[in-house]
Amino acid sequence: GEGKAGSRLAFPLEKDHAELRFPSLAGDITQKGYEKKRSKLIGAYLPQPPRVDQALPQERRAPVTPSSASRYHRRRSSGSRDERYRSDVHTEAVQAALAKHKERKMAVPMPSKRRSLVVQTSMDAYTPPDTSSGSEDEGSVQGDSQGTPTSSQGSINMEHWISQAIHGSTTSTTSSSSTQSGGSGAAHRLADVMAQTHIGEHASQCLSVRYIENSIHSGARQGVPPRGRTQPTQGLRANRGSMETRGLPVSSRVSAKIQQLVNTLKRPKRPPLREFFVDDFEELLEVQQPDPNQPKPEGAQMLAMRGEQLGVVTNWPPSLEAALQRWGTISPKAPCLTTMDTNGKPLYILTYGKLWTRSMKVAYSILHKLGTKQEPMVRPGDRVALVFPNNDPAAFMAAFYGCLLAEVVPVPIEVPLTRKDAGSQQIGFLLGSCGVTVALTSDACHKGLPKSPTGEIPQFKGWPKLLWFVTESKHLSKPPRDWFPHIKDANNDTAYIEYKTCKDGSVLGVTVTRTALLTHCQALTQACGYTEAETIVNVLDFKKDVGLWHGILTSVMNMMHVISIPYSLMKVNPLSWIQKVCQYKAKVACVKSRDMHWALVAHRDQRDINLSSLRMLIVADGANPWSISSCDAFLNVFQSKGLRQEVICPCASSPEALTVAIRRPTDDSNQPPGRGVLSMHGLTYGVIRVDSEEKLSVLTVQDVGLVMPGAIMCSVKPDGVPQLCRTDEIGELCVCAVATGTSYYGLSGMTKNTFEVFPMTSSGAPISEYPFIRTGLLGFVGPGGLVFVVGKMDGLMVVSGRRHNADDIVATALAVEPMKFVYRGRIAVFSVTVLHDERIVIVAEQRPDSTEEDSFQWMSRVLQAIDSIHQVGVYCLALVPANTLPKTPLGGIHLSETKQLFLEGSLHPCNVLMCPHTCVTNLPKPRQKQPEIGPASVMVGNLVSGKRIAQASGRDLGQIEDNDQARKFLFLSEVLQWRAQTTPDHVLYTLLNCRGAIANSLTCVQLHKRAEKIAVMLMERGHLQDGDHVALVYPPGIDLIAAFYGCLYAGCVPITVRPPHPQNIATTLPTVKMIVEVSRSACLMTTQLICKLLRSREAAAAVDVRTWPLILDTDDLPKKRPAQICKPCNPDTLAYLDFSVSTTGMLAGVKMSHAATSAFCRSIKLQCELYPSREVAICLDPYCGLGFVLWCLCSVYSGHQSILIPPSELETNPALWLLAVSQYKVRDTFCSYSVMELCTKGLGSQTESLKARGLDLSRVRTCVVVAEERPRIALTQSFSKLFKDLGLHPRAVSTSFGCRVNLAICLQGTSGPDPTTVYVDMRALRHDRVRLVERGSPHSLPLMESGKILPGVRIIIANPETKGPLGDSHLGEIWVHSAHNASGYFTIYGDESLQSDHFNSRLSFGDTQTIWARTGYLGFLRRTELTDANGERHDALYVVGALDEAMELRGMRYHPIDIETSVIRAHKSITECAVFTWTNLLVVVVELDGSEQEALDLVPLVTNVVLEEHYLIVGVVVVVDIGVIPINSRGEKQRMHLRDGFLADQLDPIYVAYNM
Repeated sequence: GEGKAGSRLAFPLEKDHAELRFPSLAGDITQKGYEKKRSKLIGAYLPQPPRVDQALPQERRAPVTPSSASRYHRRRSSGSRDERYRSDVHTEAVQAALAKHKERKMAVPMPSKRRSLVVQTSMDAYTPPDTSSGSEDEGSVQGDSQGTPTSSQGSINMEHWISQAIHGSTTSTTSSSSTQSGGSGAAHRLADVMAQTHIGEHASQCLSVRYIENSIHSGARQGVPPRGRTQPTQGLRANRGSMETRGLPVSSRVSAKIQQLVNTLKRPKRPPLREFFVDDFEELLEVQQPDPNQPKPEGAQMLAMRGEQLGVVTNWPPSLEAALQRWGTISPKAPCLTTMDTNGKPLYILTYGKLWTRSMKVAYSILHKLGTKQEPMVRPGDRVALVFPNNDPAAFMAAFYGCLLAEVVPVPIEVPLTRKDAGSQQIGFLLGSCGVTVALTSDACHKGLPKSPTGEIPQFKGWPKLLWFVTESKHLSKPPRDWFPHIKDANNDTAYIEYKTCKDGSVLGVTVTRTALLTHCQALTQACGYTEAETIVNVLDFKKDVGLWHGILTSVMNMMHVISIPYSLMKVNPLSWIQKVCQYKAKVACVKSRDMHWALVAHRDQRDINLSSLRMLIVADGANPWSISSCDAFLNVFQSKGLRQEVICPCASSPEALTVAIRRPTDDSNQPPGRGVLSMHGLTYGVIRVDSEEKLSVLTVQDVGLVMPGAIMCSVKPDGVPQLCRTDEIGELCVCAVATGTSYYGLSGMTKNTFEVFPMTSSGAPISEYPFIRTGLLGFVGPGGLVFVVGKMDGLMVVSGRRHNADDIVATALAVEPMKFVYRGRIAVFSVTVLHDERIVIVAEQRPDSTEEDSFQWMSRVLQAIDSIHQVGVYCLALVPANTLPKTPLGGIHLSETKQLFLEGSLHPCNVLMCPHTCVTNLPKPRQKQPEIGPASVMVGNLVSGKRIAQASGRDLGQIEDNDQARKFLFLSEVLQWRAQTTPDHVLYTLLNCRGAIANSLTCVQLHKRAEKIAVMLMERGHLQDGDHVALVYPPGIDLIAAFYGCLYAGCVPITVRPPHPQNIATTLPTVKMIVEVSRSACLMTTQLICKLLRSREAAAAVDVRTWPLILDTDDLPKKRPAQICKPCNPDTLAYLDFSVSTTGMLAGVKMSHAATSAFCRSIKLQCELYPSREVAICLDPYCGLGFVLWCLCSVYSGHQSILIPPSELETNPALWLLAVSQYKVRDTFCSYSVMELCTKGLGSQTESLKARGLDLSRVRTCVVVAEERPRIALTQSFSKLFKDLGLHPRAVSTSFGCRVNLAICLQGTSGPDPTTVYVDMRALRHDRVRLVERGSPHSLPLMESGKILPGVRIIIANPETKGPLGDSHLGEIWVHSAHNASGYFTIYGDESLQSDHFNSRLSFGDTQTIWARTGYLGFLRRTELTDANGERHDALYVVGALDEAMELRGMRYHPIDIETSVIRAHKSITECAVFTWTNLLVVVVELDGSEQEALDLVPLVTNVVLEEHYLIVGVVVVVDIGVIPINSRGEKQRMHLRDGFLADQLDPIYVAYNM
């Protein structure tokens, strides 16, 4: 296993090369050198005294209180220590970065939150995050022993106190002498002063440095005051709390905030990138090009580093079980393990004798007492789970050694507390794949497991079925006299399996053989210099990693005594481990940086502490970026208590390679440890550069000692083939040794990639015939063979081609005012992939007592710090309430689970700040519009490519021979009189009530007679003249129809108006008033009820009721007939006005002439084959467009019976419409999208009961949705699918299309081919191009044909800008020519230019004679393979969307509906969405169907989906209640009303997020 890696290799770095790269590594760490570098590093960021006074007037800091200063004196004077070893660079860098930002004052708009979301809770209501001993964690401390404060006041003061204690205060007298004057002397003085202000930069604490601005002494003295005498600082301090949001007054109004956001976003972004790659379409996403100036490795190829030889000591045992047997029999009374209770009193002492006898009992019991003699449950080689709590190492130890003796493979895992523990399911998968059927556990643990009512332990989620076996002595049988475990020499059988959690949350089992186990213990014994019977204090988790290797395994090999400190004791008394070291005069202690940190926090200058017995303090997470600061700060405080600097031994380890490197304990205090101050910028390119140009962004790393005895180490490139790195390159450390894991249990593929790596030289030759193992650690081997680790492969995030380490980002975040707003150690950093790149997400637990402003300020500062130091943007920063992040069983944050919650939108943050504008630099290039090509070349181009001009028409009205009697009349009023004479009793209209019963009906003659009476009323009571306008304000029904024909009989022009809603007069009445005024109505007709409403007190509050025109109540009609019925002189005169509010919020009235009205009715009669014998069911609003025509006009023209169903009745009875269709055996029915949605949502679960009631839709031939928009495929399809079981033919459902200039252009008739669906590329659509793709291809958008073109209608597709005709399948504006076009807008102001353009446009070339009306909708025509009724090939019209709704962003055209569809899909709680733009920012409004706690979950998801699918950055996300997005009668969203409401602060949103 030693491997042939050439001779014993030294490190072939040329001397000067080494000096250049590691001036501070090899031992050049003289005070002078340090200070020189330090002054260089921070000199630039020290504000000069005079400037500071003006710049920061409001930021003076109160002087330090005497008490904290005196406390500090007691400590400082006691041990004045050399100030050499420090790593406060990180904190300093963060502070400097923020100071730099302060100059560029920018205001970041704060999110708005509804009050109910801002819950200010008192501290007592919360428990601090409860974290027990840490695997992946940095836990918090709780409890109130040894004066650890727990109250809120305590924690804040404690922080203030620590910052005094650890930083120390420096005397400062104000001086006006400028720093620059003294040249290098001044710099030297400055460095000296700074050297005094010692900072324990610590990730956990990362106490912020406050710059001491005026600290240069007056006078020529170069030095500083003597070390011992320090007075409290009276000088100026830069206030950490102040942030640039204080710079500008930020108004809370939405419009002001948006303006502010726009200003912020105008600031220059990172330089734009030049190259683009084609994303299988013209939409070009930027691809990150390598920066030509990026640092590249220049060193020679590294050589593998061999550790010292593993010395064979004669009395080393042949196996670990043999060692246990030896000590258990020859020194049975020797203490092996002492456990502590939560008061720190020894609970139990396990001797070697007891451990031996107990392990034998366990071994015997598992082999012989489980199952039957013939069928034992466990045989040698089987895997067995060990489930023991953290406070019971003794039971664990006996079980572990029992398994070794029984030759059974222990798999230690955490105690599952609930059935749904974070990550517990993955542990279950591991157990299942290892074939575990038995779990060993302790009595207390067994009692604590969740039980079913019958007392069974339930099967945990994802776990195999287990037999739980308690291994306490009373449950075990004593082995018979003749039974003895078979103790062999160590062999290659598996000894144990250690579990490992991967980046994605999956759990793997690393197998360790008996030989590897023994060799590892030997190597640790040699490296640490362990001797028999030494005492070792262990705070670490004893089930895995360093805690297991030192505290359970190597300790037994050397008959050592382990003092085990449970984490529950550490939480109550963080100093407990230090007290035990003193009490037991322990030689060794195993801790994490967290334990050192909490000892510092709790330490109050105890008299009795003496750490001189320690010869080795093993820092298990010494490879972490923040570990160095804990080590420094700890040494700084405890050096006076006998702690020697050379005792601190950081180590690096990984589950696969076990111990990778460890610093050896030396007696030589003159050899300082190595440390490198590396350029963070260089690291992101995987290159080692000392002390960058940037000065701010450096990472200080400490060595983790030398390679293990008997091992060879090298570093290889992190991705691709395992090629050796150069000497100045960061790579993944690989180890070749016996003492490592051998495989991932049961996973041969993954095992090969990790455990069987053959590193190669640049020429491709393997460096050794033996395989190396990837450690998962990133680092390098420095001069003198010292190993440096700069990160983990698992924590690696590659953003735009640069590598960032999650731990470094955590460290920077924590260096920004940590303790005040977030819990130390409760921060998760991970990356999510959005739009082809990784994006960094930071999630932290917020303290309950921090205010919104505080947290938001902290978040903004974290973003700035990370931006300055790592030069990388943070995509999303989220704060969650205390204690809500998923925990690992030992209290750390479960990263993959947190990421999962974030991605599925169930993290429930209380604060979110997204910065997509800063981070996302790979958007497509904004589109530049091409100069238009001339008309002639377009024609020629079309001819050459064989493309036909896109035009289509319905059947010709003149050619059709039918016995249409109504054709001979020019006016509808004449048709009605003719029907009243020829078929007086034929029923034209039947109105249904909400129960489906007939409320009212009208025959031809009844309608005629009522119309006559209304005409009399208009002439006599209203004194109206021919051509006067009359507003008809009626609910949907028969009165409306009668009033309409009454107006025609009287020669007046009717305007149908939707009545105000009695429950909502304030918002609905002004629209009524507006239409009445704009239409210049001389009179208003209505029912008695509405009459009262219009004059009520509520009405008076909403509008000026004195200005209503004459109001006539038609419930009381005159009894007489008119002298004559008016007959218009000319068919081109006005028949009625059609007013409608468009989706963009415009009120537009169009003029319909008598000729157009008749042509319209005829067109529909022909398309739908309507005759007097037919019945049609109509569930539409009768106020405008096709809905009005079908409700009021068609029956009179064609003579069929219309069954009228007011859509409002469906709110009480959703099945009303379909039951009527079924009951009256209707073949044709018309509805709106709102009606269809009501049925789909309201009847979804009732199809069975409707079937039972006899609902049958099999006779329906056409079910047409009347619409003025792109067909809503998803809705029509789900409707068809839902009612298929009730006999609805899937091809029956279709849509119509109309607009203001022509109320019906397409309508699916009875004959002709079924509507077709095509799939177009959404990205091409943004460029105004149609590209047909296959169904299901990425970015595809289904478009359904909008019904058949009506008879008498001609359509052409024209370019809206140039007005030139376009070819087949080209996107353009739909132009229409038809006899039933409206004849113009009815406008008060006579805005003729607008009108003429819309109604009288001509093509710029081609057919320039025909007069077309412009619909304002984009669409395309496509000739299909189908044939029409008349044998022609069928042309299908596809409507894409309204031109005035479309949003122009980045030079491309987006249709709101596409973005909204994506957003609604993003999270289950989003029920509706509307988007609009404001000042070029995309605003997304979502309705939340869920608890308000979910509101903030939506922000990242909405941002992600819009980026991913539309390449757009969302500017503002607004979360509102259900029903806030306004919808008109056709079910169309009123986005502009919404926009106005939002900007005027009328929405009462739950949350508004402004993306940075």
